[in-house]
Amino acid sequence: MNLNITIDRDCFNTRLDALVSETVAFCSRSRAVRLIETGEIRVNSIPKKPGYRVRLGDVVTGFIPDSGYEDPIRPEALPINFIYKDAHIFVLNKPAGRVVHPAPGNLSGTLVNGLLSFDPDIVSTCEDRFRSGIVHRLDKDTSGLMVVARTAGALTFLQKEFKYRRVKKKYLALGHGVLKKENGRIDLPIGRHPVKRKMMAVRPENGKPAITEWNVQARYRAASRVEIGLKTGRTHQIRVHFYNKGYPLIGDRVYQYKRFRKKNAIAPRQMLHAWKLSFRHPFSGRRMAFKADLPDDFLTVQHMLDASSSDAAPQ
Repeated sequence: MNLNITIDRDCFNTRLDALVSETVAFCSRSRAVRLIETGEIRVNSIPKKPGYRVRLGDVVTGFIPDSGYEDPIRPEALPINFIYKDAHIFVLNKPAGRVVHPAPGNLSGTLVNGLLSFDPDIVSTCEDRFRSGIVHRLDKDTSGLMVVARTAGALTFLQKEFKYRRVKKKYLALGHGVLKKENGRIDLPIGRHPVKRKMMAVRPENGKPAITEWNVQARYRAASRVEIGLKTGRTHQIRVHFYNKGYPLIGDRVYQYKRFRKKNAIAPRQMLHAWKLSFRHPFSGRRMAFKADLPDDFLTVQHMLDASSSDAAPQ
């Protein structure tokens, strides 16, 4: 595929090899390094090192062959909980445990595999077949609402809506600890963890802007249920922000304190659900709003917290 990326604030200061591998699903980090070192990928038409930190206005260009991936993703008849369908978009409720799109070493069982079985034409929405129809993502173990594009025009429109923050998203989460305030705002930049490269972290000096707003819906003996709104869409944003503030999500095995790990046994995954989604339709332009009921595992943990709080109440 042809690569042409103009660097904006969302990508600023990212390593060149990381930018390429995160942008192109079928390009691993090691493959990106080789293409950069051989000059196949350049910045402003000039060869750079893989560790080059991209700057505002830089233009990254090149060609990434998909040899070895002639038939990279196969349609699979997977169950998909569609909330809405028309000729332009799908809105669906993704279950926890489902990866959104394939990547090298994980080419089956993803949401994209299932979508291709239902609508093979979504492969034409973009050059990166691994991300056919995908406008935005949820972590593997996060459940809830997603919008998927069925045409190239719908994909371009919705990507711009996300970029300019015209899409409204609300999440529900269960977190360790009792939040004392009724609501709040976390404004802390996020970037790659300096040592653990698969993790994200609050990075005051070189992270990307990240803003999370929250309000308490319920308090338990040692936990809180919060409604969360995102002003930005960084990788693992909610999980990183609440971990940084001392209220990690129940069930999160990555962003977690040792003292809470035994308590996580009550939850099979991080208790985070994409609850509400609102956006303009790519064809009609009218605003659409959707809501996804809480999944059973979330409700089970919530009931356990309710029961625990009742047992602790004075008689």
